[in-house]
Amino acid sequence: MNESEFLNASDAVFDRIETALDDGEFDVDLNRNGNVLEIEFDDGAKIVVNRHAANQELWLAARAGGFHYRFKDGKWLSTRENGEFFDQLAGLVASHHGDRRPAF
Repeated sequence: MNESEFLNASDAVFDRIETALDDGEFDVDLNRNGNVLEIEFDDGAKIVVNRHAANQELWLAARAGGFHYRFKDGKWLSTRENGEFFDQLAGLVASHHGDRRPAF
């Protein structure tokens, strides 16, 4: 994947997150500033998604820790452990919404 393809793919991830969380079911504040998407919750928690173009990775930061993902076999997979980006993100969002998981 070249840099342009990576930027397009990561933009699509940001769009997918915004679409899923803006549907009215989730009370979150989304701030998208360039390479960063911040998801803020009423309980004061925040999840930050950003892209790291040099490594062609998506980074996810939350109270639970920091996670890195690379695009492989059509999915954003964890670089450190087994896991998929959207599944991890849904679990983190659910932890602030009574276990309601968004459908990304």
